[in-house]
Amino acid sequence: MDMNFEIVAELREDQGKGASRRLRRAGRVPGILYGGSGNATPISVEARVLYKQLENEAFYSHILNVQLEGRTERAVLRDLQRHPSHPTVLHFDLQRVSEDQAIHVRVPLHFLNEETAPGVKLSGGMVSHHLSEVEISCLPKDLPEAIEVDLGALELNASIHLSDLKLPAGTALVELSHGEEHDQAVVSVNAPRGAATADEDGAEEGEGTE
Repeated sequence: MDMNFEIVAELREDQGKGASRRLRRAGRVPGILYGGSGNATPISVEARVLYKQLENEAFYSHILNVQLEGRTERAVLRDLQRHPSHPTVLHFDLQRVSEDQAIHVRVPLHFLNEETAPGVKLSGGMVSHHLSEVEISCLPKDLPEAIEVDLGALELNASIHLSDLKLPAGTALVELSHGEEHDQAVVSVNAPRGAATADEDGAEEGEGTE
């Protein structure tokens, strides 16, 4: 992970809905920093800077350096609350991390070789994405920016499941820790809608002419 994200935060003295509204009118976003060996700490950050960082997909799955009162704390973005009708961020949660303690983080899936998958290129199939991200468990040093899913050998009517993913060293899928029945499909290649019906209709017409 060669990217570095810094959050310059300030303590929030006033709390409550009214205080949060005043912060947002002043161009800041209220949040909280919790977990680890520290207490839950109400904070705020500059909205303009936070919005810019949120445009980068890597921000959601990276260890963040939080600058607060002259010290640096490491954390991950745990929750983000947006306004229901426009993209304003109402509140965010940051969770402290320790180098020797595993964390659970959702990371995006990057799909490779979709157009050249045999089920697509040779059989005219359509790719269906069932998941766009997965939750992993790892130490902070092993946190990947994303997990790649290679469709280069995927045939028609075939799927790639969670257990098929090639995970970076030191990481594990949280979903699979609950049992084999949670081994859900990540992506599949299926015949286009209507193709099966058209084949069946053709077969019926052929039977009727005999």
